[in-house]
Amino acid sequence: MRKVSSPTGRYHKVHGFASYVGVALALLAASAHAQSPTDFFRGKTVSLLIGFGPGGEDDLWARTVARHLMTHLPGNPNVVPVHTPGSGGLLVANRLYNTATKDGTVLGMINRGIVFEPLLGGQGTQFDALKLNYIGSPGRDTTVCAARKDAAVQSLQDLYSKELSVGGTGSGADTAIYPAFLAALLGMKLKLVKGYQGSHEIQLAMERNEVQGICLGYDSLSRGNLARTGGINVLLQAALTPDPRVKDAPMVIDAARSAEDRKVLELFFARAAMGRPFVAPPGVPAERLATLRAAFDAALADPAFLEDARKQNLNVVPVSAREMTEVVSKAYSTPPEVVKRTVRALGRGS
Repeated sequence: MRKVSSPTGRYHKVHGFASYVGVALALLAASAHAQSPTDFFRGKTVSLLIGFGPGGEDDLWARTVARHLMTHLPGNPNVVPVHTPGSGGLLVANRLYNTATKDGTVLGMINRGIVFEPLLGGQGTQFDALKLNYIGSPGRDTTVCAARKDAAVQSLQDLYSKELSVGGTGSGADTAIYPAFLAALLGMKLKLVKGYQGSHEIQLAMERNEVQGICLGYDSLSRGNLARTGGINVLLQAALTPDPRVKDAPMVIDAARSAEDRKVLELFFARAAMGRPFVAPPGVPAERLATLRAAFDAALADPAFLEDARKQNLNVVPVSAREMTEVVSKAYSTPPEVVKRTVRALGRGS
């Protein structure tokens, strides 16, 4: 007699095999997550996406950090800088959030203001800043506005009664966004002349007296010929905390005309506390993320890194991952009415 197999029996066999496969895959995944950081990073390449073109100060920072980070990551992987310019790092932030591998082998360096763009009505943002993983920053710069010593404007108070032409690059760059913002919110007579390729070109234009001023990070400003020869006055500091290197320059936040204006300035200037952000995608395993942060901190404390930075005139003022995360979280907790006023001052809202 021919033996007839039971449909129920076939179901149990198939179901049992599927369960076995599922358990096996789960064990493999658990094994991958349980892999030690040394085993994971050994032989790997960590890509550092730089949101700027080659040759600038941000590029210099990124390459310097990359050289020393690889010696502090367990397994000593290669850390390879990859130029990915586009809107001061917006392209990098979007890529990290949406398409980059989320295993710790892709990092990015972006402009300090990029993480606030989704909050402040920036165009083209495709990421949630609260879900990005912050690694840290090697430096913290203070934006200042400065004028030629022979300009009509020689103080912060002069900016309310006398016009100062300032050079600017693209709409989202500090050289353009700071003077436009201060003019709109506080009524300062900063006349923006855009179209320059970079801050170096603006400083050359100041030497030719095409423009009389600039708003720029002090690190970059101090590298210019006018600054080195004592040919400029720093008019103001656009930051939340004073920079001892320009201690005689007044804090523009103290020029706020109301408590509401001060809150707007606090939100906009929060970017200064981010320094030069190194970030990782969301979803990186917690242990691996902790390893990246610890390696980053160790690299910045390494005497070899500090000496390398000193030779290149890079001002090392580390910002921790915890500090950066807190700054972003606080900014995104800002009351809606303050956010709206900030957006309007940036010329992005009605």
